[in-house]
Amino acid sequence: MEFSVPGLLKVLITPADVGKRVSVRQLTGSGAAGEKFTDTVGVLTSWDDDGVLMITRRDGRVVKAEASSLVAGKVVPPAPARRRGPAADYEELARIAARAWRPVESERLGEWELRAAGGFTRRANSVLPLGEPGLPLDAALASVRRWYRERGLPAYVQTASGAEGTQELLSAELARRGWTREVTAELWTGALAPVADRDGGAGVVLSREADEAWLARYGREGVSEVALRVLHGGPSVWFARVPGADGEPPAAIGRCVVDGRWAGFAAVEVDPARRRRGLATDVMAALARRALEEGASAAWLQVEEDNEGARRLYDGLGFAPHHAYHHYREPDAPGSGRS
Repeated sequence: MEFSVPGLLKVLITPADVGKRVSVRQLTGSGAAGEKFTDTVGVLTSWDDDGVLMITRRDGRVVKAEASSLVAGKVVPPAPARRRGPAADYEELARIAARAWRPVESERLGEWELRAAGGFTRRANSVLPLGEPGLPLDAALASVRRWYRERGLPAYVQTASGAEGTQELLSAELARRGWTREVTAELWTGALAPVADRDGGAGVVLSREADEAWLARYGREGVSEVALRVLHGGPSVWFARVPGADGEPPAAIGRCVVDGRWAGFAAVEVDPARRRRGLATDVMAALARRALEEGASAAWLQVEEDNEGARRLYDGLGFAPHHAYHHYREPDAPGSGRS
């Protein structure tokens, strides 16, 4: 966002503030209407000897700034106050989300978890770095690449941004080493009861298994035995479907994992010919009621940044973004599955 009136401002940040959340204003141009300024809020991930700053915004995008162009800068609190939704920190949500989408194989590298599931989704085939690996970063990444190479998979590291305790510095180090960010999505949270209180959902069928009918609507072709293990993994897993016409796949499906106070929604998919009829809401309401019966009170879900339809739906149900997460692929590796 650009501003034309700078006011009396001071630069109160230094290279010693790398790793902290900052707010900066830099001069970006001038013209007949006056000088133009751009404001950026994010984590200061580097400040090199040439006076070039890198700032990672909440959504993971990196802004470059010349120290000489700054007209204001200060350290700000690590995360803004949330306006709605259950309180939770990043690490709690990262662990909850990981338990809801378990790999078939995992191994510890210090406090990092290396996860593999035959290439079925990046989430189940990436490193979850919650803490330190117990090795210098280059050695840790070399170990990661070897582990995935032994399994015939590209190495991915899942990082997050936009909340207290997220990994903007690690993301910046991966980018400097040539790792490529392929996917950015967001984890949203909300209260569970308002979802359960929605009208509808009487025709939704709940099951403990993803049967053939459910899989016929699931948007991933050729679901393998490994994929089924991932889908069925989690503390308390439920599958929902709205039956379709005779001989047709379900009109809508969804998946929910109940884990303590949290209910995680995923795989909410609707027949394209029957969208905008409230079927996704029906599925989520039915799953939410079951989760409430099991003692959950809070909800989370993940949505990719370009899925505008889903984002509108979840906003209307009372969800709001908590943090963004990203998958970084090792240099010179082939692509892999969806997130």
